[in-house]
Amino acid sequence: MEAMQAKLRSDYRAPQYTIDQLHLDVKLDDHATVVTATSQVIRNDADASQLHLDGDHLTLRSVAINGNALADDQYQQIGGGLLLEADLDQFELTIVTEIDPANNTALEGLYKSGGAFCTQCEAEGFRRITYFLDRPDVLAKYTTRVEADKAAYPYLLSNGNKIDSGDLAEGRHFAIWQDPFPKPSYLFALVAGDFDLLEDNFITRSGRNVALQLFVDRGNLYRGEHAMASLKRAMKWDEQRFNLEYDLDIYMVVAVDFFNMGAMENKGLNVFNSKAVLADPQTATDDEYHRIESIIGHEYFHNWTGNRVTCRDWFQLSLKEGLTVFRDQEFSSDLGSPVVERIDAVNMMRSHQFAEDAGPMAHPIRPDKVLEMNNFYTVTVYDKGAEVIRMMHTLLGEQKFQLGMQLYFERHDGQAVTCDDFVAAMEDASGVDLKLFRRWYSQSGTPVVTASERYDASAGQYHLTLTQHTPATADQADKQPLHIPVAIELLNANGQAITLVSDGQPVANVLNFTEAEQTWVFDNVAGPVVASLFENFSAPVKLQQQISNADLALIMANGSNDFACWDAGQRLLTNEILAIVDGAQSRGSDLLLDAIRQVLLDERRDPALIALMLALPTEATLAQQRSDVDVELLHQSRRQLLAQIGQDLDDELLARYRDCHDGEYQQHGQAVGRRALKNACLFILAIAGKATTQELCGRQFAEADNMTDRLAALNAMNQGQLPAVTDALASFEAQWRDNPLVMDKWFSQVAMAPKGDVLADIQVAMQHLQFDIANPNRVRALIGAFASGNRNQFHAIDGSGYRFLTDQLIELNAINPQCAARIITPLMAWKEVDEERQRLMKAQLQRLAALPNLSRDLYEKVSKSLA
Repeated sequence: MEAMQAKLRSDYRAPQYTIDQLHLDVKLDDHATVVTATSQVIRNDADASQLHLDGDHLTLRSVAINGNALADDQYQQIGGGLLLEADLDQFELTIVTEIDPANNTALEGLYKSGGAFCTQCEAEGFRRITYFLDRPDVLAKYTTRVEADKAAYPYLLSNGNKIDSGDLAEGRHFAIWQDPFPKPSYLFALVAGDFDLLEDNFITRSGRNVALQLFVDRGNLYRGEHAMASLKRAMKWDEQRFNLEYDLDIYMVVAVDFFNMGAMENKGLNVFNSKAVLADPQTATDDEYHRIESIIGHEYFHNWTGNRVTCRDWFQLSLKEGLTVFRDQEFSSDLGSPVVERIDAVNMMRSHQFAEDAGPMAHPIRPDKVLEMNNFYTVTVYDKGAEVIRMMHTLLGEQKFQLGMQLYFERHDGQAVTCDDFVAAMEDASGVDLKLFRRWYSQSGTPVVTASERYDASAGQYHLTLTQHTPATADQADKQPLHIPVAIELLNANGQAITLVSDGQPVANVLNFTEAEQTWVFDNVAGPVVASLFENFSAPVKLQQQISNADLALIMANGSNDFACWDAGQRLLTNEILAIVDGAQSRGSDLLLDAIRQVLLDERRDPALIALMLALPTEATLAQQRSDVDVELLHQSRRQLLAQIGQDLDDELLARYRDCHDGEYQQHGQAVGRRALKNACLFILAIAGKATTQELCGRQFAEADNMTDRLAALNAMNQGQLPAVTDALASFEAQWRDNPLVMDKWFSQVAMAPKGDVLADIQVAMQHLQFDIANPNRVRALIGAFASGNRNQFHAIDGSGYRFLTDQLIELNAINPQCAARIITPLMAWKEVDEERQRLMKAQLQRLAALPNLSRDLYEKVSKSLA
């Protein structure tokens, strides 16, 4: 495996040349698309005489400066790029290239998706369209002329506003789009195809009428209505919460089936994975409805946090992504259930991001070194990045945070800037010193906070001492103390919160923890208390606290903060599962069962919250609590506890199930919560294997008038391995075999069946007419779901799961390296398992390393895993 050169953040240099205007003429053809790019180039560095342009998989036809064709000795094609002699202060550069969209299976640049042309240029895909300064700090105004066959491609779309269109000879036509706002090349978009069009409009607060257009595959128009409604809600929310108004005359969203990501925020023309757009009650679950609203909001919010103000370089990716994830989380929280939204975010952090911090790809939210930029679209950059923004919001408060946002836009609108520029705006607008807080941007790893407590009865004082330590990570050995906001609540023996007082003064419930060790003393404490720490997950840390299961049950039942109640329940469940793993107990305790019973019987709680409180920590989350974990024992112990809950609390679960069994399907929040609780109860009963559950699941599967209930029944039968599951899977496939997005659900059910011969079923599913290894959605639904969602079978001791995944990675390496790099993660986590499994996993990584044509995407992950 030959070493590849990494890029360092410290090596950043401003571009010697820039391009402030670009005119693109794109004549579309399946295999011979011709792109004429005319750039207005300006020299920034007076000493520069050579211009280097990025390029990849391009056929060069001609190069001209100021209309004069360059001779062969005036340019060189080097490493895919183009090097020009350009000793001029300002000039017009015209480059003609040819590309092959139909064979672009990497899905970067311009490619064919089904019957449509579309683009994906983030991070470095524009260089697959033409030679260019493909870096985010080169901002140009784009004018794009698109030409294609009119019958096959009646819609020709690009960024900005349409300024001209018309018919041409031989059945062709054209459209010209002009984007008035300077943007980097990664925000360029082009789409050409035959779609159904859903139209609406939005009146901004200043009275402008913005045309809204949603393009979907023919026959799917009605399935775009939720996405359109979500877009209008997002536009209104951004005006109300962040004082931000949309700036173009039109906003377009196009749904395509072949797409590496969820969606892309290209200025004025968002290209979406169809999975993140299309929904109706018969084909989409409640979770998918929520996900669509969130992603629609996320990409719209990028218009300001990413487009109007963008990244100086790709090391600053969290500048736009972390901030925009925070904004979409706040959007979902304001429109729905704040506690459900928060729990979803925290589950993502604990199950995925903490593991990334502990693995070979550990990096800060602002990385210092990058080999393949596609590999840094990670849960660290996105989700931990959002947690860093949330901590800043906690420290400043809403009002000062909004002042910081306002100053950020005033200073940097139309610029490409850094994470430091954002923090400086927050600091200057609020007057809050964030010097120490900046370490969150440069330090990787998950801090471990240890709490020690002492109650002084004679003085009526409670002493809390916290220490922080961040373990060494793969990329950094030395760590420094961080500024950690600690949200705290003290509960008395009756579960009532007490007022925090220190030195006779009221104390805010968020403590500023800034040193390696700090102690706080609280006065007027009449008796022993239970400390609920890091409420609402006030910082992305692991907490080590000597707290009894009885005290956790007290918080679970009485905490005034819903998140704290859920979190205490998760800690209690974790303790019980690990006690079974360790042999300290053979079953769940009566204390645990009583706590869950109280939750089930509490009619004051939100049903959606109860559903989340019934969900056990995932095996991935639990595995982080032990080194060299016994995969099978952990799986069996967790399943054993789940079955015991179902057996011992079957009356309460059945009662709740029946109570939440509504009539006709409705989509409002209360109905969604009741469905969630009903299906959580059904799942536990199915794992318990009660005879009556088979009938319950079968009836719900057959009679459900919505996909949420139907899929929940199928999943319960599958995970419980009830006898009826075989017929149910066959029935589901027969009904939906012509709908690829619904079939993704079927593929995932096949992949996640908890049985020893699951790989045989997966191999059969790969022969299904709907499975296409060139389609990332299908790959993630089947292969990805097995590797990441069926942990026990993936880690089968014979190594078959590892070999299977590696076989698929080898094939994907040649088709779509980015897709391959996104599903390799479970194979990289070899340090989590026992010695024999480690040997088997490393053997497959070495098999990948030996590939003569290993892509940069996989090379980085494989080499770091084996280092």
